Amino acid sequence: MTKRKGYRDWRWQALWWHHFFLLWITIDGQTRYSITEELKQGSVVGNLAKDLGLGLSDIFDRKLRVASEAGEQYFNVDAGKGELVVNDRIDREALCGQSASCVLPLQVVIEDPLQLHRIEVEIRDINDNSPSFLSNELSLNIAESAAVGTRFPLESATDPDTSPWLILACLWSHWEVFSVCV
Repeated sequence: MTKRKGYRDWRWQALWWHHFFLLWITIDGQTRYSITEELKQGSVVGNLAKDLGLGLSDIFDRKLRVASEAGEQYFNVDAGKGELVVNDRIDREALCGQSASCVLPLQVVIEDPLQLHRIEVEIRDINDNSPSFLSNELSLNIAESAAVGTRFPLESATDPDTSPWLILACLWSHWEVFSVCV
């Protein structure tokens, strides 16, 4: 009976190690790229074939394709070079709103044998929208006795690239010369 139990333990351990190595092979590190918003169509994000360890012939033979989890196809694979390229203009504010981070998850599907890779593309913000105020003009009455460096709060400005912020005007001299402080 002890021999039989030891035999079963050995088979159990072998099966466990077999499954462990199968999982080890199928679980790859996640690939992550970072780009700025509003890149031109055809701009290169990264070399997908190289990062996934594929040859250029594998792209055709194994029918590599990219599927977006966001619904719209913002990216495509250049089969000749193995590069992930921008397929359509990406507006970060329209896609992620005021969120601090904007990440687009993608699924890379490779056939024969079937492999799935999850990659992420982080969309970084560029300052493409200027702040705007409710009124175009502002009148300040400043006494001649105001000290140099005195600050005067202005109305709030809104910026579609960031959350609303307050701009302060700095009095650099008593001759009413201002500069914008952030």
